[in-house]
Amino acid sequence: MVPTSKVKDDITYEDILEKIKSYIDREEQLEIIEKAYLFAKEKHEGQFRKSGEPYIIHPMNVALILTTIYADYETISAGFLHDVLEDCDCTSEEMEEVFGKGITKLVQGVTKLSKIHFSTENEYLIDYYKKIIVGMSEDVRVIIVKLADRLHNMRTLWAIPEDRQKVKAHEALDILAPIAHHLGIHKIKSELEDLSLRYLKPDVFYDIAEKLNKTKLERDKTVYDMQREVSDLLIEHHIPHEIKGRAKSIYSIYNKLDKGKKFSDIYDLLALRILVNTEQECYLALGIIHSKFRPLPKRFKDYVAMPKANMYQSLHTTVFGIDGYLFEIQIRTYEMDEVAENGIASHWAYKENGGSNSAANLQSTTEQKLQFFKSIIDLSHDKMSSEEFVNSVKDEVLNNNIYCFTPKGDVIELPKGATPVDFAYAIHTRVGETTVGAIVNNNIVPLNYELKNNDIVKINTNKSSSPSKEWLNFVKSTKTKNRIKSYFTKNDREIYIERGKYTLEKELRKRKLVFSEFFNDENVKKICESVKVEDLEEVYLGVGNEKITPNSVINVIDKVQDVPVPKVVKMSTKSIDADIIVSGIDKVKVNLANCCNPVYGDEIVGYITKGNGITVHRLNCHNLSMLEDRTLDVSWNSNVNKKYETCILIYTDTTDNHMMDLLQTISMFSINVDNIKTISKTDKIVYEVDCYVTGVEQLDKMTLAIKKNTFVEKVERAMR
Repeated sequence: MVPTSKVKDDITYEDILEKIKSYIDREEQLEIIEKAYLFAKEKHEGQFRKSGEPYIIHPMNVALILTTIYADYETISAGFLHDVLEDCDCTSEEMEEVFGKGITKLVQGVTKLSKIHFSTENEYLIDYYKKIIVGMSEDVRVIIVKLADRLHNMRTLWAIPEDRQKVKAHEALDILAPIAHHLGIHKIKSELEDLSLRYLKPDVFYDIAEKLNKTKLERDKTVYDMQREVSDLLIEHHIPHEIKGRAKSIYSIYNKLDKGKKFSDIYDLLALRILVNTEQECYLALGIIHSKFRPLPKRFKDYVAMPKANMYQSLHTTVFGIDGYLFEIQIRTYEMDEVAENGIASHWAYKENGGSNSAANLQSTTEQKLQFFKSIIDLSHDKMSSEEFVNSVKDEVLNNNIYCFTPKGDVIELPKGATPVDFAYAIHTRVGETTVGAIVNNNIVPLNYELKNNDIVKINTNKSSSPSKEWLNFVKSTKTKNRIKSYFTKNDREIYIERGKYTLEKELRKRKLVFSEFFNDENVKKICESVKVEDLEEVYLGVGNEKITPNSVINVIDKVQDVPVPKVVKMSTKSIDADIIVSGIDKVKVNLANCCNPVYGDEIVGYITKGNGITVHRLNCHNLSMLEDRTLDVSWNSNVNKKYETCILIYTDTTDNHMMDLLQTISMFSINVDNIKTISKTDKIVYEVDCYVTGVEQLDKMTLAIKKNTFVEKVERAMR
């Protein structure tokens, strides 16, 4: 028999009230619920759905769905009222006057989710994701109402055009069903999936339904016989229990068939669910069942000791049952079963009559127990594009995650494909930044190793180490990527600030001005106002990243230099790919001085040698003072793209060998090291590093990173 939609068009308020009274008995709350029903009925009077039924039938069904997951009185009231602000002549002020801020805010939250209209499907999905996710982090009950609303709409989806059916089915399957899963609301999740499949792939849906119907009598008898044997076994060992047969959803069967499995190979088509009173009885029952029915290897899962992120707890095992049939058996307590079916909503049933603050308690419980929400909140606060946000939600929130453990047994939830670096950052940002290696299940693994469920991960750190840009090529978590990018953005800022300060110092020396006197409080204020920045550090930053010229800063105060720019003298060059441009001289041999090893971006000067062309030195080269007055202006050719040899000296404060640490830091910048050697001292080691860089910018970044190692005293360019 093909499953039918659970539509109730003959529903009455008394039907709903009967269900509500099974778990809510406070009169004042029941009165508010009734008031919400009557208010909605009045406002929707004369309105009809596309199915032809009076509109009030829809909010009544939404409210009824909410009662099946034991929603609190405010949420049920919001279920009755969820379309009033959008579709009726009613303002938020009027609703708040009648029902207060709490219920009105819930209705407003649901209404926001319905008012999304964009030109493209992608824009629509992006905003839909964002509104749902952010709304959920503010008050989880908003999405609970939305799920109930969409479930009833899916039950009557036949009433809208076919193209819209598929759009709504995709929304339900790709966004809402996964959210229901993470909230642990299995009954809503399962029905949304089945209904979506029915409209997206009707042939597949009805084919599976037909196969289930053909085998139903045989399966029912086999399940009944197995149920009786297991029950007798538990009674014999004095374990109070209840056993239920468990129906497999059509969508879950479709997923397994889609992965290449045969219909006959799906183990859990035959399934039992055993309910006991205590956690201890769960394990006792498991042991008793395994003593008689041989378990299938690698099919046991303990979600009691290690609950899922949505709070799901149960023991799962697959055994060879009667007549050789494979049975999936779930063993859990009654409370675990409540949570498994209704998810976080199950807490309403326990908290509702305990006080008026049940909503706050629920939200608190949610935030504490669901790492899912923490991920959402982090993502919504991170600076990322809309596209990145959507991809992040899909990868880290809506997809099934993996669960790994620290050596102490703490559970870390990660997206599929996560690496030890993702694991390290999930523990703490500082742990991530100082990661140097990982051990998984007692085996050393590379940092790009793909973690699997139940891996035990130990992270090795070095306080002097720092992240590598190479990590961005393999880390999976968006949170991890953003933390790594943030680290390098901060580093780049420091480099630009240092460069800007140095540039200004040099320019002031040319004008014979004293740096400390020039940048007094009064001058700094004038400069900041002129170049439109907040403080002196931002001035340095602007000059360093070349968004502000040094002259525009200095000329604010030193007006003497504010003169017309002289005409540029036409310069000739040795060739288009020559390193150096020499003013007024053509076809001349040019060499880079070995004593100071200039690199692209250095301040340079040319020296006319006797018979060997022009030698280019760094402006601060100590040999220039000894040379005759035969210098001339030279500049770098920006069209050249090559690497330059240079040498740096790294002074440490220890006799310990840190060569590997230094090489690891240097490798972060894709710099080739030609040679590295140590110069031993009595109380410290100095490292001499010969390397090839693209220019001053790359060299500055590497130098700053090296300085961040705690054992490093200073770094300087070598002069020979």
